[in-house]
Amino acid sequence: MPFTHLLLALSVVFVWGTNFVVIKWALADLPPFLFAALRFIFCIVPWMLFIPRPAVPWRTLAGVGLCIGVGQFGLMYWAMRQDISAGLASLVVQTQVFFTIFLVAAVRGERTPALQKYALVLAAAGYGVVAWRSATDPAAAVTPLGLALVLAAGLSWAGSNLLVRGVGRVNMLGLMVWSSAFAILPLLAISLALEGPALIAHALPNAGAGAWAAVLWQALGNTLYGFGVWNWLLARHPAATVTPMGLLIPLFGMLASALLLAEPLPAWKLAAACLVMAGLALNVYAGRRAQG
Repeated sequence: MPFTHLLLALSVVFVWGTNFVVIKWALADLPPFLFAALRFIFCIVPWMLFIPRPAVPWRTLAGVGLCIGVGQFGLMYWAMRQDISAGLASLVVQTQVFFTIFLVAAVRGERTPALQKYALVLAAAGYGVVAWRSATDPAAAVTPLGLALVLAAGLSWAGSNLLVRGVGRVNMLGLMVWSSAFAILPLLAISLALEGPALIAHALPNAGAGAWAAVLWQALGNTLYGFGVWNWLLARHPAATVTPMGLLIPLFGMLASALLLAEPLPAWKLAAACLVMAGLALNVYAGRRAQG
């Protein structure tokens, strides 16, 4: 990966990592599925008016929109409402790295070097620590439901990565704008069914300026910029090279949560993060060795 592409990847993971704090702030005013629907409404308005649809089949646009909108963010926002802390969510959702590499290997036949497999096992041990604490410690800032929801969000993100890998070098900003349209109606339907018209009617006029700023940041910073750049990189580099960069997201996410939300960093959480980061370091080394 060229150095300029590496810098782009780092900018995205910084935005995505610190964004978990922003999500937590917004969820204080907005129910999760309504929040997700608003995010994707602002991803298409007004951008769809002047950004042309990329040369991608409608079914692919729908798949990406559903995976990212409903699967990744709908489930993650639901978990972050009360079942997982911002810092731990930033760590657990990076299981998308494992899911993506395995899906790409199974569906597209991309080989994963043996050393990268060991790296994934090392990082998986970190997630095992989180799973153990969620099951045994009521004060762990994560419940089994929260863990399951964010794992499902990671799998959905991986599904989107797999779809994007198949579209080639298209306009990724256009891909994100047009695919976002397919997330809105399902999210609104889920919001009406689970959160109810009364809560929606109360939340919309009473949400503060900070919540609306968070919605705009979700749309512009995280979706259009973040996923636009991320998918652009995925179209140009092997999935096993790009997706492990996402393992840096917990570093930014946990530090931002500690600084801005006063989220504690007990020894078990630091140990889990260190295992995941060690897996990233070994994975990057393995990727460079394979290319060399």
